[in-house]
Amino acid sequence: MKKFAVLGLGICMAAGMAISASAEDGLSFAFCTNTLNNTFQSSMDKKFSELCEANGVSYTCLDPDYDLNTQMSQLSDVANSGYDAVFIIPVDSAGITSGLVEISEAGIPIFNVDTAVIDEDIDAFVTQFVGTNAYMAGQLVGAQMAEDYPDGADIAILDFPSNESCVDRVNGFMDGLGENAEKFNIVAQQDGAAALDVSLGLAEDIITANPDMKAFFCINDPSALGAVAAIKAANKTGEIGVYSIDASPEGKQALLDGDFTAVAAQVPLQIAEYAFDAANKYLGGETDLGEKKVYLDSHLVLADEAEQTVNDWQ
Repeated sequence: MKKFAVLGLGICMAAGMAISASAEDGLSFAFCTNTLNNTFQSSMDKKFSELCEANGVSYTCLDPDYDLNTQMSQLSDVANSGYDAVFIIPVDSAGITSGLVEISEAGIPIFNVDTAVIDEDIDAFVTQFVGTNAYMAGQLVGAQMAEDYPDGADIAILDFPSNESCVDRVNGFMDGLGENAEKFNIVAQQDGAAALDVSLGLAEDIITANPDMKAFFCINDPSALGAVAAIKAANKTGEIGVYSIDASPEGKQALLDGDFTAVAAQVPLQIAEYAFDAANKYLGGETDLGEKKVYLDSHLVLADEAEQTVNDWQ
């Protein structure tokens, strides 16, 4: 492995493009995201690129656009291209084992970020996982909904069960309802694919079938914005609350506009910073990084914070 960084270079590549780690005597990092069609991941890409440039590290970002087969091909390319470290957000937490095996066998440390791969793969192949405490984020939102509806309500959940982080958010939300949980009637729980358009259609159908429902819990801001659009189309603004997780720039604006009732923060910039520092420590010989899984705290974003940071992630 290379030891010293002397060159800064940022590249982002889409599916099918050849890659190579060409930093000569410097370090080279790759970011294998699951998509860049979301400001969460694109903000991480920007932060990784900035950190690499500032520290003389060659940088490549690979975007499979949520296609598992493409990501598997990209992971194989990374394994064969001489990178010093790789940061990975899986398209499918349980579906990329063979790609992790290839990278591990190539001697490249793997930093799994944001969305965890399955526990067995973390134990066997991952140097460290770094993400937002997704369970905590859900718990905060659930507690807020329980406070807002002390007598309970008919509610719906727009989830994303193929993503481990989103499963954690739902579990945290349910636990966050606390002793009031039995007062809440879940009229629908459907896969919104973490996407505005899919969630919009589902939310429209849910509202039509349940005209007395009071709130949506959505696992991310795009899904929540789909619910907001459905509520507006049904002329029920102010009658149905929307509770989300992300606190993206769009989510903060929705909170300020009154479209979101509450939103808990994900922290993509903090994740990128932590993982970048961990990779440099590891490559510098500090192989004991402490906890195998690092979860950075979430928090409810209030109006003051939203106003001050409306154009940025955290």
